[in-house]
Amino acid sequence: MWERTNQLPAEEEIRKRRWKWIGHTLRKSPNCITRQALTWNPEGKRKRGRLKSTLRWELEADMERMNNNWKELERIAQDRVEWAAYAPSRRVTGVSYIYSVDQS
Repeated sequence: MWERTNQLPAEEEIRKRRWKWIGHTLRKSPNCITRQALTWNPEGKRKRGRLKSTLRWELEADMERMNNNWKELERIAQDRVEWAAYAPSRRVTGVSYIYSVDQS
């Protein structure tokens, strides 16, 4: 059905836009608040129960699947052409963050 409507599934569209924003943010100055927020690690005690999924955890899960790290992504993001060709959104397909889905 996605082919008929010429659209991406919602998960793919969100992932694509997320990585586009990350490239934009990583090109900013290191003192920019949005860039600092991207790598910020809160300290202190957490509530009981399952932890909330954060953007940072999702990014790190994607990076792990792509065998990458923050430094490599920062380097690639500085060159817009290389970032567009790298296309992390296309390299991390079929990933479910809540649970694993069998595609068979």
